[in-house]
This record gives sequence, structure tokens and C-alpha cells, in this order.
Amino acid sequence: MPEAADSQRVAFGRRLRELRRKNDWTLAQLAERAGLAISTISKAERGIIALTYDRLAQLADGLDVDMAAFFAAEGKSFTPGTFAIARKGEFRRQETRNYVYEMLFPELWHKAMSPMMGTLKAHDVMDFEEFVRHPGQEFLVVMEGRVTVHLDGRDPVTLDQGDSLYFDSALGHLYASDGDNDARILVVCTAPRTTTNR
Repeated sequence: MPEAADSQRVAFGRRLRELRRKNDWTLAQLAERAGLAISTISKAERGIIALTYDRLAQLADGLDVDMAAFFAAEGKSFTPGTFAIARKGEFRRQETRNYVYEMLFPELWHKAMSPMMGTLKAHDVMDFEEFVRHPGQEFLVVMEGRVTVHLDGRDPVTLDQGDSLYFDSALGHLYASDGDNDARILVVCTAPRTTTNR
């Protein structure tokens, strides 16, 4: 699986660089627009690191693109009155040190929600450097295993298989598998951004 993660990071980095250069921006210009460190964007472009959901949201906002643009070079906007199906195994993978994100419907842009399935590789809050936070609301359901959700300034919440949680994504949060096995989850986030006029 490490080879798959490496190739995924490299492909993501190429796509990010392409989106930045399309706007004729330097790393510093994108960093300022996205509110991220130049080194973070540089490492992501070179395939050295994979970005968490909150960092992806910041980059999408800075680039003024739909987050799905990182995973599909072309897409179509979701049209009211229609539907889309994602068959088993149809997703774009984004693997970080603590999470494996399976981004669903990457070819559908401007969705009101970002649905993703995932595997929690982290088993302790100490595995993280900082809380994740981003605009919007978030829904989590545990599909397999047991999950402890750490919320900034709150007592941890433990969820068993079939349990769910709904919360404000701006509240710092971390998910960790509680037990020997990595937990499987389904997460749905409201769209992290709206089109801005800069």
C-alpha cells in the first residue's frame, strides 16, 4: 500500500501545481490566498506530504476551485433533479499519516456536501499535531470498529459501530480508532466554501 500512497501523493502534487500555474501564481501568492505555509504547499506539490481535509479546503478556497478539482481534471456540476451513483471502489484516495480518505463523486463539482468513506489509522490523540477545523458542518457514522472523537475543549466522545455524530466543523476535532483494528467510517461535510469574488 505504500507505493499506492506515494503515487497518489505525486499525482495530487502534479494536479495542485497545474491549478496554481494556470493562475500564474507563485507558491507565495497561493500561500497568502490559502492561509497556508509556503513549505506546506511546496511539499504537497512535490508529493512529499498528503494534506488533510481542512488543508484541502483551504487550498480549494485559495485557488477558487471546487475541492473535487484536486481529484478529477474535469467535472460537471451537480444538477438539481438528477442523481449519481458511486459503485463500490469508485472513489479518489487521499492518504495521510492518520487517515485514508476515499473521496466519493470526485467527478461531480459544486456539491452541497462532500461525502467520503475512510479508515482511521490513528489510535491515539498523540498521533496528531493539531486539531482539524474547517467551515461547515460534519456528520460521522462508524461503519466498523470503535471511534473516539476528540473535540477541542470538550470531553472525548466514544462511538461504537452504528453510532453517529453531527457537529460544527469549525470546532477542533480529531477521530481515532479505539481498539486494535483500524475503524471504518463514513463522513459527510457540508461544502467548505462558496465561490468567492476576489
